[in-house]
Amino acid sequence: MFMPYLPARSAAAVRRAASALSLMAAVMVTPAALAQAPEVPANVVNLSASGHMEVPQDWLTVVLSTTREGSDAATVQNQLKVAVDAALAIAQPQVKPKQLEVRTGNLRLYPRYSSNGRISGWQGQAEVIIEGRDIANVSAVAGRVQTLTVSSMGFSLSREARLALESQVQAQAIERFRARATEIAKGFGFSSYTLRDVSVSSADMPERPMPRMMAMEAKAAASDAAIPVAAGTSTVSVTVSGAIQMR
Repeated sequence: MFMPYLPARSAAAVRRAASALSLMAAVMVTPAALAQAPEVPANVVNLSASGHMEVPQDWLTVVLSTTREGSDAATVQNQLKVAVDAALAIAQPQVKPKQLEVRTGNLRLYPRYSSNGRISGWQGQAEVIIEGRDIANVSAVAGRVQTLTVSSMGFSLSREARLALESQVQAQAIERFRARATEIAKGFGFSSYTLRDVSVSSADMPERPMPRMMAMEAKAAASDAAIPVAAGTSTVSVTVSGAIQMR
């Protein structure tokens, strides 16, 4: 079979031309493929709106704690146990679900070291937490405990109260989102809009918290008496964010 002879430069040119043709074939797009290509979003606006409601806090949490020291770890642990048992003996008979609840908190036991790096003794801390919606009774029971002192105290919004308000605040936020979307669409000269995507988030923001030092001073000044308390407020907030396509 006769094979024509091509100079080296001609052969290289042929190969380059073939490669170019192959590349062109690879990037060619048919009309059908163009028809299936996704449409680039146009006239899309991102916006958000919030609803909120301020309500009295209805949940009081009091953390009682004590610290013990000694040369023996077992002795310190037993002292903590006695203190916690005495506190629970006072608080547990008053337990009513959601109204007054009692639980133990952290219990820590750790060594103390001397200047030469050896263990010179042991120190421990234990907690009992009294909390609930019956604020008067929570403060009264906490005041009767003598083996532990108040280490912190704070008000918050109970889960039940927050959930009851959330639906109202959410409806408020959605209505504000719709009103703002309509206003924006009209401002740009469109008569309507469609919702592309949306997200809803909520938050419970406390206001005017009870200072911790006030709670500690109240306990020290009036042993075996109810701790003076004053609830603040919390703001339940719901935010609706999303994107609309103006039409």
